[in-house]
Amino acid sequence: MQCPCLPQSISSGFVEEHWVWDVNAKSPAVQLSPCQRAVYFHIDPILQSEGTAGVRGTKGMDSESWGLSYKGTVWHCGQSRQYTEPFYEKATIIGVDLNLYDGTMAFYKNGLHLGVAFTGLNKVGVPLYPIVSSTAAETELELVMRSCRFLSLQEQCLYTVLQHLVDEVHIDTLPLPGFIRRQLKEF
Repeated sequence: MQCPCLPQSISSGFVEEHWVWDVNAKSPAVQLSPCQRAVYFHIDPILQSEGTAGVRGTKGMDSESWGLSYKGTVWHCGQSRQYTEPFYEKATIIGVDLNLYDGTMAFYKNGLHLGVAFTGLNKVGVPLYPIVSSTAAETELELVMRSCRFLSLQEQCLYTVLQHLVDEVHIDTLPLPGFIRRQLKEF
């Protein structure tokens, strides 16, 4: 197994974080890469799967987790609903977009946006950890990169003003300098 630990460059304004799998919270059928960024399930070609292999598999089972299963269902509070088609294909890449400004979580499959899965996440008040789950044999999951872009103070102010407007057509009626009204329209 090759360790996928190469650093990646990030655009200006983004912060990179390195996630790793928890070595103490995995089942025996799971193997981690040396850098703990890749996880391999049921990889023994001789032994058949004898159940679920997992690493912190709480995907949506409590009120503080929201998750996506390879079966295409999203989970929260122990309840699921169909969100997308199942993804059984090898080399499927799942992306997670947690937007705490809008309070949404969306998923991507092979770069294709699947739509918003959850809303209201900006009001949760506890740390959130997006996950993707698979219990299929020979599944390989890799944590590639996590980044977030913090809004500047100016962007936060523009965002706050726009959140309080009933309709963006009212921007021109605001008692603000013209250049700020233009920025609001472009934001």
